[in-house]
Amino acid sequence: MTVDLEKRQVSTKISLRTTDDQDGAPQLIEGYALKFNRQSDVLGGGWGPTFRETIDPHALDNTDMSNVVATFNHDESKVLGRTGVNLQLSVDNIGLKFQVQPPDTQLARDLMTNIAAGIINQCSFAFTIPDEATAQDWEESNEDDVDYIRSINQIDHLYDVSVVTTPAYPDTEAVVGQRSKKLVENLIKQKDSWRQERKKMLLELKKQEILDQI
Repeated sequence: MTVDLEKRQVSTKISLRTTDDQDGAPQLIEGYALKFNRQSDVLGGGWGPTFRETIDPHALDNTDMSNVVATFNHDESKVLGRTGVNLQLSVDNIGLKFQVQPPDTQLARDLMTNIAAGIINQCSFAFTIPDEATAQDWEESNEDDVDYIRSINQIDHLYDVSVVTTPAYPDTEAVVGQRSKKLVENLIKQKDSWRQERKKMLLELKKQEILDQI
């Protein structure tokens, strides 16, 4: 079965801290994988309409986070942690916070050096949205060059949190799942149908005005 997976990059501060005050103590990578009620940059464009989105504070209330991995650049061969082992996830009023204590590998050491230097400072998360009408809302936007505002109300499964060096997706890549794309396509069809009906009605009114003047 194909997973309707979505990925989002988040420009949040990723930091390092030691587990205690002793020199040489293990370091933790921590940050927010997502934040609630924060409007995203303009997304989409490659597959169709442009949009901004926000995540509702209750979107994670029923999310399955039982088997989440922490990775580097969403590369499953570059795993930094896993829930139940060395990855901790917690939800607060800001969003989803993660803490991972990477294993003593060259990958982890290089990554933490780059984070400490500020070279790598972004994270990303991969998730799915349930196939329910209430899981997301799309509304037309009043902002120039933005077609819609998307509200994510429910996330049913969180797959990974990832420290990333580059955006998780370019503008030319689909950034919403197939179900969401179909939903927006239907909205566009409805809007186009309404415009056609409105145009037809205006033409009929104009025609009637001309007839009344004869």
